[in-house]
Amino acid sequence: MKQTVQEIAAYVGGVVHGDANALIERVQGIDEAGVGDLTFVANRKYRSRLKTTLATAILVSPGTEEPSRTLIVVADPYVAFGQVLALFHPREPERPGIHERAFVDRDARVSTEATVHPGATVCRSAEIAAGAVLHPGVYVGPEAVIGEKSVLHPNVVVYDHCLIGKRVILHAGVVVGSDGFGFARPGWENVKIPQVGIVQIDDDVEIGANTAVDRGTLGRTWIRKGAKIDNLVQIAHNVVIGENAIVVSQAGISGSTTVGRGVMIGGQAGLVGHIRVGDHAMVAARAGIHKDVPAATIVAGAPHMPHREWLRLSATIPKLPAMRQQLLELARKLEALEKKLEGRNS
Repeated sequence: MKQTVQEIAAYVGGVVHGDANALIERVQGIDEAGVGDLTFVANRKYRSRLKTTLATAILVSPGTEEPSRTLIVVADPYVAFGQVLALFHPREPERPGIHERAFVDRDARVSTEATVHPGATVCRSAEIAAGAVLHPGVYVGPEAVIGEKSVLHPNVVVYDHCLIGKRVILHAGVVVGSDGFGFARPGWENVKIPQVGIVQIDDDVEIGANTAVDRGTLGRTWIRKGAKIDNLVQIAHNVVIGENAIVVSQAGISGSTTVGRGVMIGGQAGLVGHIRVGDHAMVAARAGIHKDVPAATIVAGAPHMPHREWLRLSATIPKLPAMRQQLLELARKLEALEKKLEGRNS
């Protein structure tokens, strides 16, 4: 594919500063880009690369200037970069139909516009909507629903009665609807509590590879519209993940915790059960969240604390050995002074 700089600018809603007729053939990172390539600068610390990159054109934010380069000024260079990537690398459309080596129960309802690849299984009374794609090894349990244009990559498992919305992407190995970790008298008898709820995943959610979303004990575990969840995340029974929330890999969220709208949870963070993380809060990587987090706050550390407090604490920890040595020296000097005073008094 070839596009002029002006055509790309029109596509992303940008303004050209420089050669609008230059041809773009590829999209590259700023260090790899050469003649015929488009790149982007979204972070200020990379602005110095504008002078050294060999790219033909660069997507930049308003206020960026570099007279020697052709720039496309856009509101958000990273978003525009994604749009151009999709333009230059369109996905090959799937061919609708059920492969002869797929298993589809006779009572399942599969749209003629859905695609079911070989080795996929669709169980009794399950529903697969138009435009949905089930890759090899996918299992859709009894009475589960897969919404329009959702894509289930290889070996995704959706247990019975779970609901998947429209345009949902489940990457390889995702498990939706496995039993919540519910046991009475834990450590003594480990009496299993039946998990009879469901998982509901709303529209435009994306879940990374090998993430597990447990079904509710009663009611539902709910991933709300637009949430994005990374690889290797554990979401326990009856958790609610708010709209447009972000959960990064290896995080674990315990049962009945509610994560608000637009929350960002860093990698390897752990959240106890039955708490609430308020809207637009940020949880740092490896934080241990042991109680409610107010909306629009930033927390870090284990146990968690306000981020600025954690920064001060983290800056102090490396100094502790020297501080300890100073205290020991002061203690020795004090002891010597006390002995000297005792000698004078006697």
